[in-house]
Amino acid sequence: MPTYHRGEIAVQERAGLARQAEFSLGGIGESIPPVARDFLARQPWIVLGGTDQDGRVWATQLTGGAGFLRVPDPRTVVAGALPPPGDPLAGVLTAGPAVPIGMIAIEPATRRRMRVNGRARREGTGLRVDVDQVIANCPKYLQKRSHRWAGPDEAGTAERTVTDGTGLGPAQQRKVRAADTFFVATASDRGDADASHRGGNPGFVQVLSPTLLRWPDYTGNAMFLTLGNLLLNASAGILVPDWETGEALHLSGTARTVWDAEDIAATPGAQRLVEFSVEAVREITAASPLRWTSPGYSRFNPPAG
Repeated sequence: MPTYHRGEIAVQERAGLARQAEFSLGGIGESIPPVARDFLARQPWIVLGGTDQDGRVWATQLTGGAGFLRVPDPRTVVAGALPPPGDPLAGVLTAGPAVPIGMIAIEPATRRRMRVNGRARREGTGLRVDVDQVIANCPKYLQKRSHRWAGPDEAGTAERTVTDGTGLGPAQQRKVRAADTFFVATASDRGDADASHRGGNPGFVQVLSPTLLRWPDYTGNAMFLTLGNLLLNASAGILVPDWETGEALHLSGTARTVWDAEDIAATPGAQRLVEFSVEAVREITAASPLRWTSPGYSRFNPPAG
């Protein structure tokens, strides 16, 4: 039976939303219903969160043609792709042994999304995930986009390059400031992984320095799966996709929740704030063959501070 762990419960209580969280618990299941199976089968990509061989948490993505995500039974998801060399989670997801993984599938064109957490292991040229949690999410703060596949000679489809660093360069800082969407990966103190979505109007992520980001935590479902994990384990990873070029900006570091009332009041729509300290940066060109249209911004997005 689905339950919250002690970190999630502690954040729910501090936020004064324990009763709402109890109601939202009905949105967490242990198996994949038929409607979710059909939803996954339509998706050309999925975002993953997990921990690498060195203990760093990262968020990344997998892409594939129609049907590359399959649900052979209600407790299993099969992805017909593996992270390529250079991907921050390639080492643990291609090695063989099962590892905790968080996944979030998003269909921007319909503003639908769902999360699946479990244990992933390599199976041939793909991944097999044994499901622990299936989480229904609302469409708030999700920008509307449609996708297509990039042509072979299109900009951004050249040879894949991987660039590492320990802080954000000027161009990377501009990319983060312009972002309307990113994905955050966390793990509990037991190592159970989760991947989640954050969205808002461009500028909602503040770059306070090359190694410090801040973003608002808006009104949500009161589960606090991300913030609950961070209370127990500060390690976190971020994926900032470039919707136009297919590039991916991966960040790994630590994060904490900011409860200071004065800071929160200065940020439109914020219920809390999250500060992320960057420790590792990996930028990958030609990371995705998908190209997406300009966004239709969610009507729920507060104005960016």
